[in-house]
Amino acid sequence: MLLLIVLIASFFLSIVTLKIIKKDWQFPLAGRIAMSVTLLLTGVGHFIFPEGMVLMLPDFIPFKMAIIYVTGVIEMAASIGLLIPRLQKLTAWLLIIFLISIFPANIYAVIHHVNLQTATYDGSGLDYLWFRIPLQLLLIGWVYYFGVRKANTDP
Repeated sequence: MLLLIVLIASFFLSIVTLKIIKKDWQFPLAGRIAMSVTLLLTGVGHFIFPEGMVLMLPDFIPFKMAIIYVTGVIEMAASIGLLIPRLQKLTAWLLIIFLISIFPANIYAVIHHVNLQTATYDGSGLDYLWFRIPLQLLLIGWVYYFGVRKANTDP
C-alpha cells in the first residue's frame, strides 16, 4: 500500500511543481518522476531490510544477499535512467522486464507470509496477493505509458 501512496502522491506533487516551475502541465515527466521516487524508495528498502528481502527467495537460489543488493542497485539505477531523456525508453523496457521477472518472488513471499521489515514469517499472506497483483500490473502499465509511450514528449 505504501508504494501506491508514494507513486500517486509524488505524481501529483510533481505535476503541481512542474506547473509552477515550467508554467505547463508535464504529465509524462511527472509520471517518470513519480516512478523514480517509488523505485528509489524500493531500492533503498533492499539495503534497509535485506534480511526480510532474502526470505522472499526460495531456498534453492544461491547468493541471496548479493541478489538483494544487486536488485536494489538496479532499482535505484532505473530511477535515474527514467529521468535521462536518451535512456528513458531503454530504461523503461528493461524495467518492465525486471518487474515481470521479480513477480514470482512477490508471490513466494505472500505464500510464505514473509514480513520484510521484521524478517519473519508473520506477514499478510494470500490476501495481500489481491492487492499485489493489480499493483504490479499498474507499475508495469505506468512504466510503459510514461516511459515508453510518452518518452521524450515533455515540452
